[in-house]
Amino acid sequence: MNILVIGDIVGDAGMKALAANISNLKEKYEIDFTIVNGENSADGMGITKKILYDMYSYGVDVVTMGNHTWGKKDIFSFIDDEKRLIRPANYAEGVVGKGATLLNCKDKKIGVINLIGRVNTGGSFDSPFAVADRKIEELKADGADIIVVDFHAEATAEKKALAYYLKDKATIVFGTHTHVQTADEKIYESGMGYITDVGMTGPEDSIIGMDCQAALKRFLTQMPERYSCATGKFFINAVVFNIDDKTNKVEKIIRISQ
Repeated sequence: MNILVIGDIVGDAGMKALAANISNLKEKYEIDFTIVNGENSADGMGITKKILYDMYSYGVDVVTMGNHTWGKKDIFSFIDDEKRLIRPANYAEGVVGKGATLLNCKDKKIGVINLIGRVNTGGSFDSPFAVADRKIEELKADGADIIVVDFHAEATAEKKALAYYLKDKATIVFGTHTHVQTADEKIYESGMGYITDVGMTGPEDSIIGMDCQAALKRFLTQMPERYSCATGKFFINAVVFNIDDKTNKVEKIIRISQ
């Protein structure tokens, strides 16, 4: 089983990069299942139904979200109907949408969980550790063979802590949110695969996907400035997790940046 995870899609450039690369990546690495973080796909903040269905048409199986889940109000009209679109599971009880999903793939059941960190992410959320435990128990009770966790978090320490906490419970834990791919891929002795951040898919000449001049003005003057997505040449960050079909343990991790 080969699972492809593609880092945060940022704006129109990110969607172009996804469309231009996903088929070749799936063919080259013999991908069976694809997960994409889409919380920045609509002008850098949120997602629309059209963008979601474009992702599906490209061959994406699950779309995860993050702190910009509600960036486009259109999402309230469709999130409850989409089994393959999930938002952080540790949002408050009663929030619309789902925090996890379970899908069939090659005689396996793959459970995907979305979580958000509590350090510098701009909100008050339930414990990702406690919610991860609960969601994993629910998915395994429903027959999940493989558990994948997207932890949308700012602090590397928080991501590392969750990975260590889940090393005997999950198959894959990967981080999103910082838009910078890390070089710390690791397979724990338990067979769980981990990387602190998958990275970003979007405009190359940018500051984590945003127009450089707008971002610089904020840093130079400390004055409010509306962010806008950069345009032009694009790139894609992704990670492939190779899982042994007999043991359901990760055997190999491949980082991609192109």
